[in-house]
Amino acid sequence: MAAERKQLILTGASRGIGHATVRHFSEAGWEIITCSREEVPPECKRDPNWTHHITADLGTAEGLDAFIDEAKSLLAGKPLHALVNNAGVSPKTPYKERLGCLNGDIGGWYDVFQLNFFAPLLLARGFAEALALAKGAIVNITSIAGHAIHPFAGSAYSTSKAALSALTRELAVEFAQLGVRVNAVAPGEIRTAMLSPETEMLIPRIPLARLGTPEDVAATVFYLCGPGADYVTGTEIFVTGGQHLYSP
Repeated sequence: MAAERKQLILTGASRGIGHATVRHFSEAGWEIITCSREEVPPECKRDPNWTHHITADLGTAEGLDAFIDEAKSLLAGKPLHALVNNAGVSPKTPYKERLGCLNGDIGGWYDVFQLNFFAPLLLARGFAEALALAKGAIVNITSIAGHAIHPFAGSAYSTSKAALSALTRELAVEFAQLGVRVNAVAPGEIRTAMLSPETEMLIPRIPLARLGTPEDVAATVFYLCGPGADYVTGTEIFVTGGQHLYSP
């Protein structure tokens, strides 16, 4: 009898890192349930491993609860081998000013933390039972901006990612009792829609002298969800080309 295929749930799948990560897992034969606020591109719907896409806004309590309920229904009691918390938001101003602690709308801070921090926490809790059945893995997508002042990323985004790094450690200890590993991947300057056009100026501070690709991040996420990382938990891997080695 053929082995049961592994199951992945990934948020923020419609573009960039999320889209590349789905493709990486799909090529390895995983069945995939995804979520984003937008529909996925039409060509992705032809992927036979992309089992289901749920359009939901995880930045609201209602959207988050609805996604968890629908995804659980689709799993139908099957083990969940990996949860990748990729959905995130980084507010920008129309006039390219960095949103700091003094000039950002405080309501925007609540919105950023809801999606970047509370959603990963609640998704981990919501799928804990299914993850335990598989002795699976959680990977949180954090950021280089969570570890040092970044010239473009705003304060709300940076502090929410720092909080997610801390949450990763806390979850790793508690979920270890369920046989579930929890790690994080901290991307640096990755060519996605979220990237500021001015980012090219940071290349001299990247030892590998190039911007990263979504595939660079996807490969690291895939490693953390696989058997090669069976003894890895509570770790944050920097996918930055070495940029994190420099002080701001």
